[in-house]
Order: sequence, then structure tokens, then C-alpha cells
Amino acid sequence: MQFSFKKTLPHLLVLVGFVILSLAYFSPVLKGKQIFQSDIVQYIGMSKQQKDFRAETGEETYWTNSAFSGMPTYQLGAKYPHNYIKKLDLALRFLPRPADYLFLYLLSFYVLLLVLKVDFKLAAIGALAFGFSTYLIIILGVGHNSKAHAIAYMPLVLSGILLTFQRKYIAGFLLTVVAMGLEIVANHFQMTYYLMLLVIVLGIAYLIDAYKKKILPHYFKSVGILFAAVFLSIALNATGILATKEYVKESTRGKSELTINPDGSPKEVTSGLDRDYITQFSYGILETFNLYIPRFMGGGNGENLGKDSATYEAYRKLGASPTQALQESKRAPMYWGDQPIVEAPAYIGAVVLFLFVFALFLVKGRLKWWLVGGTILSLLLSYGKNLGFLTDFFIDYVPLYNKFRAVSSIQVILELCIPVLAIFGLVKLFNDFEKKEEKLKALKFSAMITGGIAILFLLFKTSFDFAGVNDGFYRQNYGQAFIDAIKSDRKAIFTQDTMRTLILVLLSAGVIWAFLKDKLKEKWAMVAFAALILFDLVGVDRRYVNNDNFVSAMQVNQPFTKNEADKEILKDTTHFRVLDLVSGQSKPSYYHNSLSGYHAAGLKRYREVSDWYISQNNINVLNMLNTKYIIVQDDNGNPVPYANEEANGNAWFVKTLERVNSANEEINALDSLDNKNKAIYTYVNKPKDLLKESRAYNSFDVDSLASIVLIENKPNYLKYESNNSNDGFAVFSEVYYGNGWKTFIDGKEAAHMRVNYTLRGMEIPAGKHIIEFSFDPDVVKTGSKIALASSVLFGLLLLAGLFYEFKKK
Repeated sequence: MQFSFKKTLPHLLVLVGFVILSLAYFSPVLKGKQIFQSDIVQYIGMSKQQKDFRAETGEETYWTNSAFSGMPTYQLGAKYPHNYIKKLDLALRFLPRPADYLFLYLLSFYVLLLVLKVDFKLAAIGALAFGFSTYLIIILGVGHNSKAHAIAYMPLVLSGILLTFQRKYIAGFLLTVVAMGLEIVANHFQMTYYLMLLVIVLGIAYLIDAYKKKILPHYFKSVGILFAAVFLSIALNATGILATKEYVKESTRGKSELTINPDGSPKEVTSGLDRDYITQFSYGILETFNLYIPRFMGGGNGENLGKDSATYEAYRKLGASPTQALQESKRAPMYWGDQPIVEAPAYIGAVVLFLFVFALFLVKGRLKWWLVGGTILSLLLSYGKNLGFLTDFFIDYVPLYNKFRAVSSIQVILELCIPVLAIFGLVKLFNDFEKKEEKLKALKFSAMITGGIAILFLLFKTSFDFAGVNDGFYRQNYGQAFIDAIKSDRKAIFTQDTMRTLILVLLSAGVIWAFLKDKLKEKWAMVAFAALILFDLVGVDRRYVNNDNFVSAMQVNQPFTKNEADKEILKDTTHFRVLDLVSGQSKPSYYHNSLSGYHAAGLKRYREVSDWYISQNNINVLNMLNTKYIIVQDDNGNPVPYANEEANGNAWFVKTLERVNSANEEINALDSLDNKNKAIYTYVNKPKDLLKESRAYNSFDVDSLASIVLIENKPNYLKYESNNSNDGFAVFSEVYYGNGWKTFIDGKEAAHMRVNYTLRGMEIPAGKHIIEFSFDPDVVKTGSKIALASSVLFGLLLLAGLFYEFKKK
């Protein structure tokens, strides 16, 4: 037992060190402050209704009315029954946010290097190189939490896969189930998809190696075990996966039925996102050097330059006060690449990249090739439209690739691969398997390559024009002299950071040289590299994410305040929608049932109606969505509520129901449709069940006393009372979503259909009736049963595995 404790103690100390580092970097959390993340603020607005419902009732709603006129909450933090893998995830994220994600980065990568049989000291250094990679810190600053969450578990998934290939079948299977289960829990399928691409590269490298070594049976046995592990991990997350699979077909990620744009021009019909949307954030080919020199292309769109800058002086010459000029120079537009917006460079580190190049000369075999292969694939795909032939091939022929946007984010793969190989450069440096002459040769070439690149940029920096895509705006508004000042600062920080990179490369090369010449002991060389990596990465990280990003907890948890328009509207306790033309995208959702929202995967048909009509303030469409209030600005710029007296209300009987021939025809008709008296549709799933007549045109008698009134409403439940002397057809100002909304007339289940491109409609027989809509998705029930059964199965397998290992020892 004592021997075992001695073996475990170093790892415990490393983990404690990770906790300390995570809390130290985000030290304001120790004072109760929280990081202000712009994307999370938007999420808070979007999710408030469902959180309030959960707090008030103790129940979960899988539908919200507060955004986009109504949508499922599957991608808004919905909680599912028997999701025990989520409970494990929460236990691992025990630190305050965002220190919890940084800790996961460090822990997961440390485990990966241990599985690769790296000494714990070098594994800890590798964890620092990965965890403090600038991109991984930046996404925490802006609030891409689910992305950070998924990235953090990537190394752990690879650990399980590698254990299996190392013939540790039981441990590999169990770790892969847990790690992949946690990866899926993070709910960022784009990152998980990119991980799959890396695993395919790894699998090909191992297949070639197995063929050469004549161990194909072991390879295919391992693959079979891993498939079983992934299948079980999917089952543990069955509810979320099934719900997402069902939802994605109806979301903006699904195939549109429209073949025209709002202006009538032909529309590219795809089964995923539009090509231009996918490649909007394409990494520039020259921008590659941002990975090595942090502000090679200016850094971000808002760099903090301070007083000692040409930009500050330019603002002063334009008449700004010293305070105003200083404030503006803290967000100077330094980025001069091709992307629309860049918060910060995706800097991997001069020290890490130097070690990566050093490792290329010493590391051999399958490890090197899957890491290099993953790095190259990741880099090439990140170029997007700047390497169109490859990107177009993946969009057109690689399954699911067209479901994801922001292709530059695939660089998370190279941000994982490069530190792994870099640490193996140190492994080769400190072991005795390579001759000292080979190590000195590798040092010479790596120093010449990396240092030479920096020197070349310093010598030929005048060949760059330092012109940005947004410079025209500043030239038009501030003049050419201002642009000249901006370019001067871009050139200055380019020089500064290139010199910084060169110095770090020389210091790194110096440490290796001193070790090889027996002037520096191994342990001090390790300490030196740990210090250099931390100095390098943290120094850049703190430019973009630091204590200034933290605010009081109340400011984060309650980020929005009511204006006078909100207060006036909230006096109305009826059920209606609000179009806010003043506030941001998700602030209206915090207080009202809003027509707008902030989410990358809203319902496709509603988003199309929004693009065609809501964005143009088309009153006809606003009326059918029961937009009772429109918030506008008065002459003094203050928000005021405009009461729309023409809004159709919660539900109404129509005189005519007409079938049109296509989605194009249906959405075009909304512009002038008399939607108070007429409804249109393109198809019905079960015409005989939904409509008494099979012909395309249905007329209904609507007398002056006919009424349908909403008498009870919750996010997932609506109750109406109807009174009509004739059989009728009612339209409800609620967004149609066929997968989960169940309809009842007087307690008996009935059918409803989609009308007016995005609303609900149904036939209601003559007389007085109670109509109920209940969002009770079967997919949640089915998924929960699968999750429970798979959790029990995994528990039994875990106990069996532990018993087997104990008995074997």
C-alpha cells in the first residue's frame, strides 16, 4: 500500500498544481466575481423562461416561447431524466467557472500523455502547453463554453482509444465509454465531429503500422472494442442525441424546401448550411503565422495599445480628450487579416512550435504521422474558401461537414496535436535512445528553421501593406492620416511580437544546447521549459482574458435591466409577442415572448419567415404572430412601446383553407395574405385525418359569435376554449413543430397541421370545446429509458472489469 501511495503521490501533487494554476489565472473567482462572457449573456436572455419554469414548478419544459416565437430547449440547456453521465461531468467541473474548464484542459491532456507513457513531469509541462494555448483561453473569455467543454474532453477520448490499441482492452473500453460520454455531454457536435476526423487519421496510421507489423487481428479487435465503447457512450446520452437528431431536420442545419431567396433569385439548395455561411470565417493562408507570432496580423479587432501609440495620437489630433483617446486606443482595430471578426490570434506558442519542429527530426513511427497528419488536415481545412477545392470537396462529399460553420475553428485539432508532438521532442531529448549527435543536428535545423522564419519577417516586413478589410470605414470617417497611424501601430506590434518570438526560440534552443553540452541538468532544463511555456502563453493570454473581464456575480446573473417600454408592456398579463427594434437579440427574451433571439440553430421555417418578412417589419406577418407590442425609439432616442391593435390574437377561425403547390408559393403568399380570414398550406401528413375533404380548397362558415380564447398558458402547455355554431378551422399564432406537440379536443387526442408556412392550424367541430396543446416529446421518454438501461449496463461492466483486474493481480 505504501509503494502504491508513493506512485500516486506525484500525480496528486500535479492535480493540486492544476487546481492552483486554474484558480490563479482566474483569481477573481475567489472573490465571488464572475467572468463577463458576451455569448453567455445572450444565453441567459434566451434561457430565462425555462429556468424560471424549472424553479417555480420543479419540472422541466422542453419548449420556450421567449425566443423566435417559440422553439425547443434541446440546445438551451435542457435537463433530461437519468442523465447520469452529466452528473459525473458536473462532479469533474467542481471549480468556479471558467477555472473549471481550464482545469479540465490540464487534467485531460495530462492523462493523454501518461497513457502515451510520458514521464509525469513532462506530461505536466505538456498540459501547460495545451491548457494555456491562446485560443482555448480566448473562447472562455467570450463565452463559448460548450466549445471549450468539448475540447477539454478530446484528449481523454484519445486516451481511451490509445489504451485499447496498447492491448489494455478493459481499461481502454471503460475509459473510452466514460470519456466519449463526457464529450457528448458537452453538446458541441462540431467539436466532436472534428475529433472524429482526427480519430480517422489516427486509425489510418495505426492500420498501416499493424499491416507492416502483421498484427491486423489485434487492430481489428481493438476497433471492434472501440465501436462497442462508442455505442455505449451514445446510449448514455441517448435523450440528448435523439432529441438533437430529431430537431436538426427542422432547424437551420436541415435542408430547406425553398429554392428562391427573398429577392426572388435562385437559392442554392443544400442539406446543410449555405456555402458562404460555412466559409465566412476562413483562415487566411498568410495568417498561419499567427500560430507562431501572436500579432503577426495585428492580433484582434480591438487591441489595447495605450498612450504610447500612434493611434492614441491620431485620436488626440481628431479632437478627442486624453481620456477618450486612451479609451479608444484600448480597442484599436489592429487586425488586418481577411476574417470579419477576430477576438485574438490562435497563438500556439513560439516555444511549443520550436519543440514541435525539433520533434519532427527525432520522433518516428505512427505517433508522429497521425499527429502530423491531423495537424496538416486541420490547417488546410481551416483555410475554407482560401483553399476552395478542398473545402468544396468536404462540403459536397464528406457526410455532415456542411452542418457546421466557422471552418477556422477546426484548428482545435492542430492545437491538440502540436503540443503532443512537442512534448515528445523533449522525451527524445532526455532519453538515451538517440545519439547526442542526432539531437544536436535536430537542434541546429529546428533553430535555423524557426529562428530563420522570424528573421526573414523582420528583414522583409516592409513588403506587407498592413491594410485591413475594414480600413475603408475608418478612412471615410476619420481620414487617411488616421489610417496611416493605424498601419504604423500594426507594423510596430508586428515587429515587437516577431522579436519576442525570436528571443523565445533562441532561449529554447539555448536550454537544449546547454543540456546537451552537460551545462544544465535535466531537471533544470524541464523547469526552464515549463517557465518558458508559461511565460510565453500566459503573457499573450493575459492581453485578451484577464481580471478586467470579471464583474460582480449580480451583473452576470442579471445582465439586463427593464427600460420604460419593458415596464409598460409587463403590465399586460395576457399572452402575446413583442418585437423589440431597440435592444439586442436576446434581451427581449429575458422579459417577453420575443420574435427575435440569439441562437445558431433556430427552427428553419421560422428563420426563413424572419429573413423574408420579420426583418422587414412586415405588419401582415407580425399580425399573424400576435405581435401586440413593437418597441421603437422616440424622437429623444428613448424606447417606447407601440401597441399594435391589428394583431390577430392567440387564435382565430378562418373562412378559407387553401392548398398551394410549393414552399416557394406559400412563403411568397404571406406578404399579402388576408391571414385573418384565410390560411394556406402546402402538404399534410395525413390528409384524411386532418381534413374532412380531400380537395385542395376548403370553405368554412364563420358567424359573428364564433370565438376561440386562450384560457391558460405555460411554455409547454396551452389551453383554449372554443365556441362555434359550425365546423371550423382555427389558426393558432404558435410556431409549428410536429415532433412533440400533442393536441386534444375535450381530452381526446386530435391532429393539427402546419399552415401559413410556420403556424399551427386544426379543424374544430361545431359547439363548445376545450382545446389543449401539450409539449410532451416522445423522444425524451424513449431516450431516458435507453439512458437508464445503458447506465445500469455500464455500471455492471465497470464492476466486472474492476473485479477481473483485481483477481488478475
